Amino acid sequence: MTAGLAMAGPTAQAAGPATAGVGTDTGTAGTDAGSRERAFAAASAEYGVPRTVLEAVSYAQTRWDFNPGHSTSGGYGPMHLVDADLGSRDEAKGLGEAQGASAAHGSTPVADTLGRAAGLTGLDEKALRTDELANIRGGAALLTATQRRLGLPSGAGTDPGQWYAAVADASGSAQEDVAAAFADDTYSVIASGASRHTVDGKDVSLLPSTTTPDRAQIGRLGLVKKATNPAVDCPPGLECDWVPAPYQDLGGGDYGNHDLANRPASPTITNIVIHNTEASYATTLKLVTDPTYVSWQYSLRSSDGLIAQHLEPKDVGWHAGNWYVNSHSIGLEHEGFAATGAAWFSEPMYRSSARLVRYLATKYDIPLDMQHVFGHDQIPGVTPANVAGMHWDPGPYWNWEHYFQLLGAPLSSQEAEGAKDLVRILPGFETNVQPLTFCTTGVADSCGEQGTNFVYLHTAPSESAPLVNDIGLRPGGAPSSTRVSDIGARAQAGLTFAVAERQGDWTAIWFNGVKGWFLNPASAPTAIPVAGSYVVPKAGLAKAPVYGRAYPEAAAYPAGIPVQPLAPLQYTFAAGQRYAVGDLTIPTNYYRAVTYSLDTPNDHVDVVGQDRYYQISLGHRFAYVRAADVDVVPAQ
Repeated sequence: MTAGLAMAGPTAQAAGPATAGVGTDTGTAGTDAGSRERAFAAASAEYGVPRTVLEAVSYAQTRWDFNPGHSTSGGYGPMHLVDADLGSRDEAKGLGEAQGASAAHGSTPVADTLGRAAGLTGLDEKALRTDELANIRGGAALLTATQRRLGLPSGAGTDPGQWYAAVADASGSAQEDVAAAFADDTYSVIASGASRHTVDGKDVSLLPSTTTPDRAQIGRLGLVKKATNPAVDCPPGLECDWVPAPYQDLGGGDYGNHDLANRPASPTITNIVIHNTEASYATTLKLVTDPTYVSWQYSLRSSDGLIAQHLEPKDVGWHAGNWYVNSHSIGLEHEGFAATGAAWFSEPMYRSSARLVRYLATKYDIPLDMQHVFGHDQIPGVTPANVAGMHWDPGPYWNWEHYFQLLGAPLSSQEAEGAKDLVRILPGFETNVQPLTFCTTGVADSCGEQGTNFVYLHTAPSESAPLVNDIGLRPGGAPSSTRVSDIGARAQAGLTFAVAERQGDWTAIWFNGVKGWFLNPASAPTAIPVAGSYVVPKAGLAKAPVYGRAYPEAAAYPAGIPVQPLAPLQYTFAAGQRYAVGDLTIPTNYYRAVTYSLDTPNDHVDVVGQDRYYQISLGHRFAYVRAADVDVVPAQ
């Protein structure tokens, strides 16, 4: 499980990525693109639920998707019916042991909505898992049962605003603010409308409509108020447990599993790192509470978006494989397997994560862009020897475009018509099916077809040209591959790159020291022009060094604190190349924390330098350059 977890502290690094997948049953939803629309209409009429309510609840839960057979998060079908009675045989899905682990830490167990739907409809549980009409009927039956239990009017023609409590109950949460947040999300879908071609090929749309939700109904559900815990740093509308990571002296000078600090005063908090766990939620909680393991700030459960917080914001987790990034970041681990993709990355988890990140970004003044909210796979190695061992999660199936929509910062919002020098990769997600292999260990063609978050880069403007090489991953110069874990030739959605050349429908960008070509036809662009700046080596320099961390100059270190070496990475940023600027205000510091005792002289000290660095978009991973080595040029 090394794509996400297993990151160590200041010096230890990650092992290579795992390629474990989870098998699924074959669904019976069929190939008719219009069948899901008809299923919503039929279930609405049969169970007396306004169709707008039924479709909006489904959209808020799954965006109308029906992953083949089932979701490994435990939620089945477009109504996300959760089978919470899976037992230990399905612990890999994060539900069997997760309930026990949750109970041990005071968490809400997963609601068994699939079992309830079977009782209400008389339908077989297998049908509820695999048949789209049965699944949607089950979701409609649950909504109507709640509406009638609360003594509220039902019927397909009733005012959708009178279903607020039933919609809130569909969240599965016993916490009032969480249930209300889900209901508000659902009613925002009704107000704005939505339209999608789902991952399993169905066309569903919901026209915008005006209704006034009766929010006072929430009191009828008898839900609990959020308990206050000063250690928990979460906004209203999220269910967050305190599951502390232990700070413990292990003897012999060793300790775990994080470091104490005084953030954001020192060091500052400038980034949020998105991980996936490569483990079930239950296993994740076991690992983060092990003093001999490592730590991160938050874990999110796939089935319902439940959050466990492990560290106070002031302290430093060991999650990024780069001590400089650790000291400035907050790490979010999302339950799931990078090679399995959408089956784990559920809509409840996306929405919880986005709500949490919006809150943290506001509190700590972190810009909502991919230079500051980024994946584990974008973090550079700290030395040339570390580059090949860095992680690749959350992987090619994390939907960055949708995630930033939920953050309220669409990746398309900075399009600058007519800009020439910089492009942002935006291929779309659902329809951007790129070839990937080895999602199951040892099986070359195991990944199947699903949306991806990147475009491949070639050595020439042709699909038949080899993929570009990443010398940090393949020092011998061999081309990158289509292995799910191989990021060497992937230009990821949301990242901005400097244009090197254009030929017809093809665009070349500077990428890890070489030109990488991707198909970008004007009729169906996979990138948009954006404004910004780029850097070039200063006049007279044959090349500018690039670094994996922004450590201070030697003169900044006080007596008793060893100067930290700053080794340039193996990538060549030569004269004639240019790279997009991600951030011009990078903090220059080294947080010294190598002992357990806070009383140790010259320890738990933030060494701040005068040297300046810029973050640049070097390749799939970003890098840092010294301001003294480059010039910043406004892009045209």
